[in-house]
Amino acid sequence: MTIRETSWKTYTANPKAWKAMLQACENAEESIDLEQFIFMADEIGNKFIEVCTRKAREGVKVRFLWDAAGSFTFFGSSMVEDLKNKGIELVFFKTLFPGFFTIHDYRSWYFRNHRRTLVIDGKTGFTGSICISKEMKEWRDTHVKIEGPVVEDMKKAFERMLDRAHGKRVPRRIPEKRSGGVDHEFEYITNTPMGRNRRLYNRIVEALRNADKYIYITTPYFVPTHRIARILRQAAHHGVDVKIIIPEKSDYPIVDLGARTFFHSLLWSGVKIYLYKGKMMHSKTVVVDDKWASVGTLNIDHISLLYNFEANLVTKNRHFAEELSSHFAHDLQSSQEITYEEWKNISFVKKIVLFFVKFIRGFL
Repeated sequence: MTIRETSWKTYTANPKAWKAMLQACENAEESIDLEQFIFMADEIGNKFIEVCTRKAREGVKVRFLWDAAGSFTFFGSSMVEDLKNKGIELVFFKTLFPGFFTIHDYRSWYFRNHRRTLVIDGKTGFTGSICISKEMKEWRDTHVKIEGPVVEDMKKAFERMLDRAHGKRVPRRIPEKRSGGVDHEFEYITNTPMGRNRRLYNRIVEALRNADKYIYITTPYFVPTHRIARILRQAAHHGVDVKIIIPEKSDYPIVDLGARTFFHSLLWSGVKIYLYKGKMMHSKTVVVDDKWASVGTLNIDHISLLYNFEANLVTKNRHFAEELSSHFAHDLQSSQEITYEEWKNISFVKKIVLFFVKFIRGFL
């Protein structure tokens, strides 16, 4: 599909997305910039290394930027030097373990680089929820390949994160207006732990507040801020069709419990909650009224919204929003709705557990 100067393709199956990303790397002529939270040295990761090594020998500039915690199997290993010898620049964002005697100790636990970006020759970009790990082969993710002016913003965001990883000083304020291109329907909005630069969080809040017809949220981890929870309740109370899909069971049971501490108030307000019954639901999308959509790395939880470096494609393009809305409708078929009547009758023991989880959900 092509609208103005931007074209895109969405992927909901990880193997197809990996194949497209590998093919894009094969076609690279100038540069490959790969930013990942999780990159594993398995059969999938090795395919990327093989392709990028070959392209580096051909003179393509290859740069990897991985988070130390997410890609812990590489951090501190001999593979780092091996990649360097192959002509690939590998930089880790932050350290794996916290330092207990510095003023910013806690930042080693949070403030991770959770972004997932691949930019080829500054012209083709990929972003979304997909990681590089064979264990996630059958997960339900949403990834996007995009070409157009927005890719310039993706490359600039990569450069800024690379500077941070190198310890260089990066301006605290990020300009709101994009500097390049003419297609303003698509933006690459970043989120940083600094309050004034939580631009993606603020943009999502604005979109939710302006909803007239519906709000569709898909997220693997749902522990919203009180601000977002309040907006969702108010929207449902005023007749907006608010639907949320989360996994029946994620890979973090404590976060699942955190999500359930919000069920009673949300369901009572009219919000509809669905538990995805298939493989791990890892997609991170928000669609509002077929006129606003967001897809990328941001989870609707405290860690993503307030403490991590995140980035999403955000657009007012109706065709893109309708496409994500159709994905949501398809996922509903594999999900079970939780009703207010069902939830208020959960066991007393579960109610006690959720009562105590409320005290820690601000850290989830």
